[in-house]
Amino acid sequence: MIRKTHTWRVPLATSIVLIGTGCSQAPAIDVMGSLFPAWLLCIALGVMLTVLARWLLLHYRIRLLFPFVAFPCLAAVFTFAIWLAFF
Repeated sequence: MIRKTHTWRVPLATSIVLIGTGCSQAPAIDVMGSLFPAWLLCIALGVMLTVLARWLLLHYRIRLLFPFVAFPCLAAVFTFAIWLAFF
């Protein structure tokens, strides 16, 4: 005989966990008394790393087939990687 379990426990627990994740503050960085959102720093570092990657590609004379697609994608990859690594 199969016992019927309470099917409301899993959705309730999931709801409590999802609602509780919004209770923390947004990540912010204090710069000389002003709080800047962390995503802003991640974007700035991602763009700087993309400029560095472009310089390295030019230095080693590596030519990209579609640079207008590659560099925005590279900036996004660097930005997301920094976000995942530090925040």
